[in-house]
Amino acid sequence: MKLRRKVLPPVAAAGALAIVTSLTGLPSAAHAAPASAAADAPITHAENPRVPVGAAWTEAYFPSSDGSDVELHADVLRPAHLPADAKTPVILSVGPYFSHAGETSPAGWDRVGPSARFQDFIDGARLMARGYTFVMVDLRGFGGSTGCLDFLGPGEQADIAAAVEWAASQPWSTGKVGMYGKSYDANTGLAANTLKLKPLRAIVSQEPTWNRYNYLFSNGVPRSNATSTPRSYYSIATMRPLADDSDRYKANAEYEKSHPECESDNLTNTQNPDPKSPFWRARDFASRAAGSQTPLFVTSGFIEDNTKPEDMQKYLANHQGPERGWLGPWEHVRGNDTTSRGQLKMGRAGWFDEVMRFYDQHLRGLEPSVTDPAFSIEDSLGNWRAQSTWPVTNDAYKVRLSPGQYVDSGSNAQAAALSMTAPQADGWDIEYAPEAGSLSTDQTSPLSADAPGNSYWTFSTPAAEQVRITGTPEIRLMTRGQGNVWVRLWDVAPDGRATMFNENVAVLDHSGSTSFALKATDWTFEPGHRLGVQVGTIASRGWRAVPSGETITVTDAHLALEVQDPRFDSPTQGERSPYLDTYVRANTTTLNNVGAGTFPLSNSKQG
Repeated sequence: MKLRRKVLPPVAAAGALAIVTSLTGLPSAAHAAPASAAADAPITHAENPRVPVGAAWTEAYFPSSDGSDVELHADVLRPAHLPADAKTPVILSVGPYFSHAGETSPAGWDRVGPSARFQDFIDGARLMARGYTFVMVDLRGFGGSTGCLDFLGPGEQADIAAAVEWAASQPWSTGKVGMYGKSYDANTGLAANTLKLKPLRAIVSQEPTWNRYNYLFSNGVPRSNATSTPRSYYSIATMRPLADDSDRYKANAEYEKSHPECESDNLTNTQNPDPKSPFWRARDFASRAAGSQTPLFVTSGFIEDNTKPEDMQKYLANHQGPERGWLGPWEHVRGNDTTSRGQLKMGRAGWFDEVMRFYDQHLRGLEPSVTDPAFSIEDSLGNWRAQSTWPVTNDAYKVRLSPGQYVDSGSNAQAAALSMTAPQADGWDIEYAPEAGSLSTDQTSPLSADAPGNSYWTFSTPAAEQVRITGTPEIRLMTRGQGNVWVRLWDVAPDGRATMFNENVAVLDHSGSTSFALKATDWTFEPGHRLGVQVGTIASRGWRAVPSGETITVTDAHLALEVQDPRFDSPTQGERSPYLDTYVRANTTTLNNVGAGTFPLSNSKQG
């Protein structure tokens, strides 16, 4: 039987016992086998090519755990070669991207079937042959689940808890559950860890956000996607089911359209710029990870432009259980993703092998035959090293920055950012959105580091040896005037070539004292290079700041740094990730009139 998948463009914007339902097959006589799964008749690949080879597919429904009437839908993939009652560990993914019709928009399938979102994992890790069950659960409002989406709030957290407990309680389950995901369904893993669920024994989370506030806002400043992202998720939630989905699935899929409060709450509640509001506190998983112990395997791209590594260090510090990680300068990708030339996008081989050793250890109690590093890290020079944790620091110190002034005038880039509040054009995909990968300013000529205007600079003295800035730099400013601030860190070569490698923004506090963290980083300076710190107005398409027009006077400023001496690195296997060169090209400019250094850049506070 040939499965047809029509090529369609993406749309704009991108426990209880199971109640397993019999679903209606395709009406055409050409389909001798049922299209979708039933309780007593699991569907295999031979009967429906959308089912992974070696798997038997069924569907299930069960309630959420918050006492509401929300009903959750699950697609269950069991090893076809095992008896129906054979107990296996379960790997679970919970998220918004498992609709039978497509991940973020209709994919053109001509018959119903389980989502192919993680078919790369199912096939690449040989899950079925290894004797694992894989379960995909639709969060409330998505796919075949009822309820209103709530951006990983208390409702979706109740869904996650229900999914874990349900997967553990099934007669075919050993009671030990792991989670797997990337992006949003990686976030659900981090959220699950904070819920401290007993059956949950291991989490693999690729490219997550560590605090949901940071996906829409930065210290009070809305990101350019602050309104488009909630609209995009509502678009996913209202995706039409397939013609041969069951009546129950279809009815559940229509829930959001028949409950207008779902859309209005989603578009309104997400627009609070205060990170301390109850809405965002409930989604601050970095803080809520305190005392959590579920074993974690995480990946994060230091320079990726989608789920930025903000609050990663805080989350990992609060988490008390075993940790594994791949960290480095790549974009929003999976550990197994490759370029068109076959290069691994993260640069490190063996993703599925390492992941399965992690799951086998924590879900089956099997000691691995290979000792993997706790953390495998690629720095900005493309060099891989192994560490017992991240970050590892030789010292931490604060440097005093020069006082100065700038006009909070914004720039032409702000008009571009404001235009992004409109719905994205056809082709935009919030899960696979292209990386910005640029300076994101209207600057097209060399920058002059001593020119008055909308920013000013402070420079270190040249590094005498290789110095790595790691961890999460933090800035503290004492200011006069109201408005916004944009802080950027630059690696400045002796010839003035400068690469921007870290940045963040904030609304200046009315008290005159403003402190905030930049992104997590791992950037190595070569001898002779200097650290440049630029402070000024927000001139970026990445945020929708409203400039005040005032002159901002910075009377005092300090930058807190954590440093690591690269001489003590322990090498591990890995190649230079391809995106690193793309990023460096796009974020490098020439600085004229670089000033004298006012603080040392070294591997210790002693200089």
